[in-house]
Amino acid sequence: MSWTCPKCERELISESQRHYCAKISLDDLFKGKSAELILLFDKLLAEVADWPEVLVGTTPNCITFVHRQTFFVIRPMQKVLDLKFYSAQKIENPVIHKSIATAGRFQHNIRLSDVSELRPQLFSWIRESYELL
Repeated sequence: MSWTCPKCERELISESQRHYCAKISLDDLFKGKSAELILLFDKLLAEVADWPEVLVGTTPNCITFVHRQTFFVIRPMQKVLDLKFYSAQKIENPVIHKSIATAGRFQHNIRLSDVSELRPQLFSWIRESYELL
């Protein structure tokens, strides 16, 4: 069961969940971004938003995907999408832009600029993050 903030209309897990309370649209986040980045985002959204009990929200800088906790974040940058997800173990792979140990798990960032960079392995990592949190 989710709750919708009456001020920002963001869908949250509960009324007591802390959040950045401001109305931000996807159009605002992707203003001035390339059609390729928008298509890349759409493909990620189409895959992940349909998973059970996933709430999708926007903040001034990113799109969050929540299932009990935030498990996936997409931050539109000028020429890339920065994707953040979590795992129980450190992932050693050349596509990983950054890995940080935090709170008993690992936060990983990948940067993509083109739909052709999407791989089944990425969706597997995001799903692991969904199941972890």
